[in-house]
Amino acid sequence: MKTFARRALAAGTALLACLAMTAAAGPAASAGTTGTTGTAGTATADPVPPPTPLTGAQLSASWTGPLSTRGRYVVDANGDRFKLKAGNWAGAQGTWQGSGAATDPANNQAGQVSHNLPLGLDRAPIADILGGFHRLGVNSIRLPFANAMIHDTAPVPDAAVAANPQLRGRTPLQVYDAVVAALTADGFAVILNNHTTSYRFCCGLDGNERWNSGQSTQAWVDDWVFLVNRYSNDKRVVGADLRNEIRRDVWDDPNWGLGDGHDAYAAFEEAGNRILRADPDMLVIMEGINWYGIPAAGFSHGRPQLTPVRTLSHTLLDSGKLVYSAHFYGYTGPANTGAASGPGATGDPRYQDFTPEQLARVVDDEALFVTRSGQHFTAPVWISEFGAGGRGSTDAAEHAWFDAFTRILAANDTDFAIWPLVGWHNGGVPNDSWALLHFDTAGRALSLEDPGDWRAAAWNRLVSAPSYTGQVAPAPSWDLLDLDHGDFDVSRRMLARPDWSPGNRKGNCPDGQRLVGLARGDGRGLCTDAAGRPTGAGDWVTVTDERYVTHGDWASGYNKLQCPDGQLAVGYGVRSGAMAALLCAPSAAATQAATRTAWFDHGDNRPASGGSAGSDWAPGSYKGQCADDEYLAGVASTWKWLHQGVPDALLCRPLG
Repeated sequence: MKTFARRALAAGTALLACLAMTAAAGPAASAGTTGTTGTAGTATADPVPPPTPLTGAQLSASWTGPLSTRGRYVVDANGDRFKLKAGNWAGAQGTWQGSGAATDPANNQAGQVSHNLPLGLDRAPIADILGGFHRLGVNSIRLPFANAMIHDTAPVPDAAVAANPQLRGRTPLQVYDAVVAALTADGFAVILNNHTTSYRFCCGLDGNERWNSGQSTQAWVDDWVFLVNRYSNDKRVVGADLRNEIRRDVWDDPNWGLGDGHDAYAAFEEAGNRILRADPDMLVIMEGINWYGIPAAGFSHGRPQLTPVRTLSHTLLDSGKLVYSAHFYGYTGPANTGAASGPGATGDPRYQDFTPEQLARVVDDEALFVTRSGQHFTAPVWISEFGAGGRGSTDAAEHAWFDAFTRILAANDTDFAIWPLVGWHNGGVPNDSWALLHFDTAGRALSLEDPGDWRAAAWNRLVSAPSYTGQVAPAPSWDLLDLDHGDFDVSRRMLARPDWSPGNRKGNCPDGQRLVGLARGDGRGLCTDAAGRPTGAGDWVTVTDERYVTHGDWASGYNKLQCPDGQLAVGYGVRSGAMAALLCAPSAAATQAATRTAWFDHGDNRPASGGSAGSDWAPGSYKGQCADDEYLAGVASTWKWLHQGVPDALLCRPLG
């Protein structure tokens, strides 16, 4: 949420005004801050020199695309850690603020008219802008765009590309193409970011609140597939950042897993898998929910960010392609809009009100917990927006927050992207002091590294902080299957085949993983690739009866679905909550006939260690789970004793 407090105030005021038409609003919150606060101070100016700039050739030689993930790290094609040290080159998402002429600077964010292009192309050649990026020490660029850009066929005004005349006569998308090509040719990794639907600058009540604001989910996904296909031959275009700062509109909150038209979890799952079917090399980057609720005392409200991932994380067609992201700005807070006063303000603490120790706990709770190894949600976390006003700013609390926050990022070796990289200046006075690199009308640059920008010490310390480098060992994955509202098919093999269990809700593990756990009655399942790649050549079998039950009765008196000898479960089907089918695949290694029955009809039965033991992938349900060195070979259920046919026991066998 890179907007200033005055924008948050306007959004909150408009929201409450609209709601007042149909319901009585609660009492206005006090403008004062409540809760424990830290003492505001100035940033510690550590004597950290600026990073050593890399040339385009040097940056290009330092990594190989495409990127993927191993546990909490992003890695390049050679398996070497690639830390996203990034910045946002904004503009193509639009800078118009929603009223008046779009070409009038007074009606654009910070008085900067982007003409819906990456900012600065009217003032400096692309090569000069990229040279500034190299000097700042970034290796990757988050490149926002609006869906409107994809469909805009009007040539850009000549004035919009005055410093880059080779771009005259092109459409906004064609200019975006040229920027992408220039960035990747100079060694930068490019992450495409769907920031807005229209060209209106976000992020309040602006018509860009959700992926399907002003457009259908299908149109949004189709736009993503179009862009991914457009850049599929450029392996330095590494990621699709699905949607910026999902938030409440006037009437509805976004949610995480309710299965309706406002379900961000389901929309991201659908878009991510469509993208991977188009280009399996792409990283798929997902934010959580940036804001829900009505920003007023007496109403539930807050910024959950990635907290819902603890109990409902994503499983994509390809393991090693999911990155989660979150945004932090000092003037907002876990339940604070950032509005300074008025109906949109709340009395909740801001991030800059916390002591460094409190801030570290909050950042971990809202985002960095995802990087903990061995959970069903383990993934890299990219703080894809943070920032503060720089040159000319005298806000001591924000200075202290920026210093503390960059120290948290450095201490946790966290991937990051500052907002924004490029802005304008007039005689050394920035239009938007948050930018790190400014250009005047003559193309003269004013950089963070020039005297007078208090952020330089913290930025240089962050960019130069010790980080893990070199090879990252492959890490096992545990991924949940969510049949709460329908099929959950993340197997490329099975998506290419007819329905293997008609009339039932089905969950299929990603190819290369096996089923290792089931929940009792809610349709959740757990997949893993621990202890090696499980599936081999041969036909996959749908099991709906007891014809393959061998080597003794492992659940006497219960109905049993059991895979044939030499096969292991990779999927399951349920009707309501009752077991209906198992999908079994040949094992790549020899299997053993030894059996262990894991009962979970009266409580959880999960491994004490490993196996995502520290995370709950089916809250409120009993869970059965085989050990990491076992495979699930069968499921027992019964309709007796009002058990309703739900899973009661698993047949676990050792992997060969």
